[in-house]
Amino acid sequence: MHRIFQGFVDRLAESTTEAALRDTMAEATTALGLPTFAYLRIPPIRGGTTQLISTYPRPWTDHYLESRYERLDPVIHRALRNPEPFEWGVRLNLGRLSKSQQRLFDDAACFGIRCGLTIPIHDGREQMAAVTFAGDDYSLPFRRNIEKHLRVLQLMAMCFHAHARCRPMGERLVGGVRLSPREFECLQWAAAGKSAWDIGVILGIARRTVVFHLENAKKKLGVRSIQQAVARLAASGQAVMR
Repeated sequence: MHRIFQGFVDRLAESTTEAALRDTMAEATTALGLPTFAYLRIPPIRGGTTQLISTYPRPWTDHYLESRYERLDPVIHRALRNPEPFEWGVRLNLGRLSKSQQRLFDDAACFGIRCGLTIPIHDGREQMAAVTFAGDDYSLPFRRNIEKHLRVLQLMAMCFHAHARCRPMGERLVGGVRLSPREFECLQWAAAGKSAWDIGVILGIARRTVVFHLENAKKKLGVRSIQQAVARLAASGQAVMR
């Protein structure tokens, strides 16, 4: 256990991108017998960008963000109210769910996310985050791994948050405006002359998802057209996809 945790901390210190952070946590959680994780940071002001780093299936995370599920997710609602770690899942009570919340859980189950341990993080900087270790079956081995490693998982969650919130994101700044990874990626492909349909094929996502991210990028950049957004990208000196 000490070796796993020390290796995790050492790799975090060397991680300079979100992908590196994700791989560092994934390696540690796999060693602890936990299949997937997700780190979600809620911006302190309305309209800010929600940060999501996870090993969940990419179609699910895109769907989650596109549907603004963080606004109605009962797991996040509980994490906002209570700083203590908690388990959730089909067999565990999170209170009465609305139809939209039940649909969220049903959608997640389609991607193998049916239960988990969530560790809320309230860091005193008006930021709220949560780290979730999830699985597709609330089995005895899964529960035992959570119970056995709970204290270490709490420490890992805090360390991960400390690095994720401070990690430089310069590669996604356009004229001083921070875009989400998907918004930036879609805008780069648009700058390369690709249509929304083309971008969807390239990234393996739906055309409407591409449109959603490009619209968000336009709003954040304060422009009215994709051409203007692309011009802002070019003026920032960012590389264009080829």
